[in-house]
Amino acid sequence: MKRRMKMRTKKIMGGFFCVLFLLLSAVRPVHGEELELYATAAVLMDADSGRVLYGKNAEDILPMASTTKIMTCILALEYGNPEEIVEVSAYATSMPKVKLYVRQGEKYRLKDLLYSLMLESHNDSAVVIAEAVGGSVEGFTTMMNQKARDIGCYDTYFITPNGLDAVVNDSGKIHSTTARDLARIMAYCVTDSTVKEQFLEITRTLSYDFTDAEGKRSFHCNNHNAFLGMMKE
Repeated sequence: MKRRMKMRTKKIMGGFFCVLFLLLSAVRPVHGEELELYATAAVLMDADSGRVLYGKNAEDILPMASTTKIMTCILALEYGNPEEIVEVSAYATSMPKVKLYVRQGEKYRLKDLLYSLMLESHNDSAVVIAEAVGGSVEGFTTMMNQKARDIGCYDTYFITPNGLDAVVNDSGKIHSTTARDLARIMAYCVTDSTVKEQFLEITRTLSYDFTDAEGKRSFHCNNHNAFLGMMKE
């Protein structure tokens, strides 16, 4: 049983790293020849050893968009209480699409918002999570940057919890990472974090239904990771 579970986890991890690779790249087979790579930067990493198997402009500093939410999720699991009921702020409701369309003053279970975050990439859910776990978006991004340093990501800088583009005016720093650092973050989430099982449980879920804390509104989330349906048990 343990061996079977280990093999299943390996499959899931393999799927995640394929997805990570595709988030950073677009590839197309060229008549049985080498894959034609259109990405500006890409990395394929062995999660166990940290060895980079393939890299293209791996150290280039680039915007990270919604892959930011990988760090948001793992920090929320490590430092938050998934069963905590959290309240929506006016700032969270102001986030642009893609969003859950939460309303100011509504309350939700933190765990439910993590499914919204990772399955549908909702920008407003990311802010609610950040404010609940970090006390504020600024407090949470400080935690994000510290975690990045802790796992060896020195070319990564977080300003938002959802990946929206942002610049720190006084320093000129932008919300950004490198392909190599992003691979390191994902490797940490699935191999080293103390909450890796919870992270995997959320991110491998095909669909998820929940309501707000009062049961007045219902939501349905679908996982858009096509690799999950491709992997055999």
